[in-house]
Amino acid sequence: MNFTATLLAMTSSGSSSTSSSGSMAWMIILMLFFVFYIFFISRRDKKAKQEEQQMRDSIQVGDEIITIGGVMGRVVSVKEDSVVIESGADRNKIRFTKSAIGTNVSAQNRIQKAKEEQAAASKKAKADKKAGKAKEDVKKEAKKAEKKVEKKAEEAVDKVEEAVENAAED
Repeated sequence: MNFTATLLAMTSSGSSSTSSSGSMAWMIILMLFFVFYIFFISRRDKKAKQEEQQMRDSIQVGDEIITIGGVMGRVVSVKEDSVVIESGADRNKIRFTKSAIGTNVSAQNRIQKAKEEQAAASKKAKADKKAGKAKEDVKKEAKKAEKKVEKKAEEAVDKVEEAVENAAED
């Protein structure tokens, strides 16, 4: 409130000094910078929260998870707002709220495998494309070689026919 009152007082005073208009411009620039900074930070936080919520909603029975407290275990049952996990060698069952889950290790592994498979498929597609191009080049070269052989064969046949004609005349 006090800041806006100061701004209004500065603009309504009507002073024509260059120092007040210069400081006013800097103040506006700083305010714009602050607004953009807050906007981008809030977008990033909103995206992170959305990803966390999606991770928590995608928990399935059998997933390996780590809670925000560091407890590791395997999901035994999933309810609307809670999860029961087995932890330790003696299989202790512990119930947690979904908001207490920090990491879904199984989901991360599935995502990593999917990315690796996608990269491998992309690499294979590029290799197939190169192989297809190489195959086309080989076919072109084979056609050229075939034409050369046919041409040489025709020349040989012509020479033989000529030799036969010459021998027939003698």
